[in-house]
Formats: sequence, C-alpha cells, structure tokens
Amino acid sequence: MLDQEPTASPQGDGGFLRLRLELAYDGAPFSGWAVQPGRSTVQGALEDALAMILRRPIRVTVAGRTDAGVHARGQVVHLDLLEPEWQQMARRSGTAPEAAFLRRLRGALSRVLGEQTGAVLVHSAGPAEPGFDARFSALWRRYSYRIADRPELWDPVQRQLTWWHKDPLDVGQLNSAVQPLLGLQDFRAYCKPREGATTVRELQRFEFFRRPDGVIDVTIQADAFCHNMVRALLGSAVQVGSGEQPAEWLAERLAARVRDAKSNLAPPHPLILEEVSYPHGAELLARAEMTRARRES
Repeated sequence: MLDQEPTASPQGDGGFLRLRLELAYDGAPFSGWAVQPGRSTVQGALEDALAMILRRPIRVTVAGRTDAGVHARGQVVHLDLLEPEWQQMARRSGTAPEAAFLRRLRGALSRVLGEQTGAVLVHSAGPAEPGFDARFSALWRRYSYRIADRPELWDPVQRQLTWWHKDPLDVGQLNSAVQPLLGLQDFRAYCKPREGATTVRELQRFEFFRRPDGVIDVTIQADAFCHNMVRALLGSAVQVGSGEQPAEWLAERLAARVRDAKSNLAPPHPLILEEVSYPHGAELLARAEMTRARRES
C-alpha cells in the first residue's frame, strides 16, 4: 500500500534537471520501499545504485511507498540532477543520455542487489515534463490482488502471489458491500494515521471478479492511499464476503472512523502496484499544487 514521503528538491530550476524513472520490483526480498537502518529496502537499493554512478548521495521521491512484501509493476519516482551530470552520462558511449543512464543504472543495481539481481528493474529513465512530481502530480494509483478461496484453487506455483483463503467468498456480496466506500471519504478506520497527515482519500474503484478458473481478481484504485489502507480494506471486505460480518459493516466502520481489533490486514504478498496515472503538460504542475495543498491542509 501507499504512504507518502516529503518531496525532493529543488523543483527543476537553478541548473537542475528532473528525471522520471519507471520501475518494477519483487517486494519479497525487501522490508518495503522506504529506507530503514539495517534493512534491505527497494529505495535503499535504488539510491545506492544511483550514488554509485553519480558519485554522491541521492534521494528519490516516489509515487507512493509500499509495505514489506508488496510488489510493483508500475512504480514511478523522480530525482533531480545537475544538468552537467546528465550530459556527462553519454560522454564516452556516443549514445543518448537516456540510454547511457539506463544502462549504467541497471549495471549498478545488479552490483548492489547481488544474488537478488532482477528483483528491481528500471524500465525507463529520462527528463520529466515541466512541473512533474512523482508524488503530488499523480491522478491515481491502481493495485491488483489475487484470492483463491477454496483448497482446490490453491496452486503452489502461484502461492507467492495469491492469498489462500480458507473460507468461500461471495463475490456478489463483496461488490455490493464495498459500494458505500467509493468516493471522497475519511478512511481513518481503514488506515494507520500519521501525525499531522490527512486520512481523506478518494476511492475510485474497488472491484472483485471471479475468473473462469475460480480465482478472484481484485482491483482497487484511489487518488492516493494512507498507510495500511489497501490491506485494511481487503482484510475487512473478506470478512463480509465470507459471511463473518454483515454487508453494512464496512460502511458502519467507515462512518465510525475508529480502527479497532477487527481491523485485520490482508497478507501483503499478493498485492501489486500496477499503475500510477499522471496528466500531461501544464496540468502536471496544477495537479501537484492542488494535491500538495490538500495533503498539507
């Protein structure tokens, strides 16, 4: 799930160039996205690799931090370089800076990750559009999740990406029960609040679909997610889908704005950040300014 962090600076002026990186990672070997002392994290591996090729410490800003064990196919970050640092990337190769930077970054990541090489892969890297901010410019983040809700659906090959749930789930009941959660709401009951941070989010999609093979695919999308929000929503919803709780329970919890002992978190290992969407052109800066004002209010 997503949890935001301070924006990197400067904002692309004063001789600095902002880069946009798109990456994917297997979250299993890491203690989440964010740097933690003494622990292996995705951010730590990426920043170590960047420091290796830039020969100085570097800090990236991410679209949203993911928990330990959570994966990503469509994560986005930005970082700010000096213009000469970018131009020097291709000084000997004769290729474009984008290609040279990506090649060197992948090589540095391989050295940093060692036996875990391939767990983090940067798909693209290049100058961002003016006004781009990986965190604040985002329109929405979309996650996927897989649930196998009876033993005959439990596939050992897919066990690392699937929640093996012991009780059958009613998909129709699930889709009906989550409808009141959609829209702009205070999700305090479904997240771990951080001091001074808002828990108001716009939940745009929350859908359950049983595939022909019987496995349940879940799509959940919002403008942003609070800490633990995705897993708390999933963990609560399946209590309704299994019949453990009545359909109205999800909406009642939302209205109560109280996180209690029934706030079960779904396992992290099936959760995948699939996509982060952004506007284009002048809308990037406008979106960043609007989102920053809302988050800081």
